[in-house]
Amino acid sequence: MITMKLPPFFAILLLLLCTSPFWGNAPVTEAIWLNLPPSGTKCVSEELHNNVVVLADYVVVSDDHSHTPAISVKVSSPYGNNLHHKENATHGQFAFTTQEAGNYLACFWADAHNQGKGDVSVNLDWKTGIAAKDWDTVAKKEKIELSSHLAIIQIQGVELELAKLQGAVEAIHENLLYLKSRESEMRIVSEKTNSKVAWFSIMSLGVCISVSVLQIWHLKRFFQKKKLI
Repeated sequence: MITMKLPPFFAILLLLLCTSPFWGNAPVTEAIWLNLPPSGTKCVSEELHNNVVVLADYVVVSDDHSHTPAISVKVSSPYGNNLHHKENATHGQFAFTTQEAGNYLACFWADAHNQGKGDVSVNLDWKTGIAAKDWDTVAKKEKIELSSHLAIIQIQGVELELAKLQGAVEAIHENLLYLKSRESEMRIVSEKTNSKVAWFSIMSLGVCISVSVLQIWHLKRFFQKKKLI
């Protein structure tokens, strides 16, 4: 039996090529469908931390191809800052990098001239973090060719998958750090609440003891005046 030992590079490359189909099954963002009533507002929110890229596309979908209803869109930060505002729109896009941690809100409503004509369907494609990155552009800019004594091997696809994995790891790491900071904040709040509850319990116990002592003293004086004791 003849065995052939592959160089370390080829072994790693073979492993990456074998596992690359599983990377393609990673979860991706899906579009959100909103049915806007003739009068009223529907909002979509997501809790995000600092320095997160957000990219969203929205389009009005109408069965009547001769007339597409218009909508208004407003996107605001947790502190109420206006990030995107558009009126009388049938489609659009907004992108920003978060500067505040909290719930980011995107609200949609039908324009006034469309009221009374039924619901308006809106397709919203909301992407955050690594999902908002243009990997096609990355693939074109970061194309690498490696040469060996056998042949020239192009690993653009493998490199792209590695870049995606690196981005996913960085996003997970940042999310873990964010969750850790939130856990620390919640622990501090919980400790303060427990301390306040403990002091309130001590004060309540002190008040109960004081009232009991006063009641005993008052009853003792009452019985002494009545010469019962």
